[in-house]
Amino acid sequence: MQFGRFSRPLAQSVAAALMLSTSAIPARAQDHDHAGSVTSQAHKPTARENELVQAVRDATERFKDVTSVAGPGEGYELGFGCVSGGEFGAMGMHYINMKLVGDKEIKADEPEIILFEPTRNGGIRITGVDYLVDKEDWESNPDHKGPPELMGQLFHLFDSPNRFGLKPFYTLHVWAWKENPNGTFVNWNPNVSCDAFNPPPVR
Repeated sequence: MQFGRFSRPLAQSVAAALMLSTSAIPARAQDHDHAGSVTSQAHKPTARENELVQAVRDATERFKDVTSVAGPGEGYELGFGCVSGGEFGAMGMHYINMKLVGDKEIKADEPEIILFEPTRNGGIRITGVDYLVDKEDWESNPDHKGPPELMGQLFHLFDSPNRFGLKPFYTLHVWAWKENPNGTFVNWNPNVSCDAFNPPPVR
């Protein structure tokens, strides 16, 4: 997969972050450079949280019937294979729209990444989305006061310096199409598995 001159460093950062992300109840911009902890978010969803989940469903309803590993199209391409956290669950397959990654903005109806889970028949099914923006890009806009958020939900921060020397970025998972018992906005989902993943042939 070719990410281009602008996006390659960020794509590498994303790949590392996806392997290292932890889960946390959003109360501030979260630093998740410490893999291994899972924090339960056992509470009744608020109206604002439900609003965000519904916004994600509205934005991705057209992808519900996507079953081919070729993915949803519309500029989304598979990156990173299938990301698994072992005993903590998985994030699944990330279909990334690099044009949206590079636009320096967060919009509820334009998620940068669509999340899918591999199925045992060789297909895929949608589970949610992952919003992502480069920290430097975000903060370069004087209209942005503080970390990004959507409908009151603050993003997780992958900061630097970190063990890989990668650029910081903000990210937010929304499990709109598959329940996560640890919380709708937690990074790892124990109900998602990469066991059925069969890497597509290299072009």
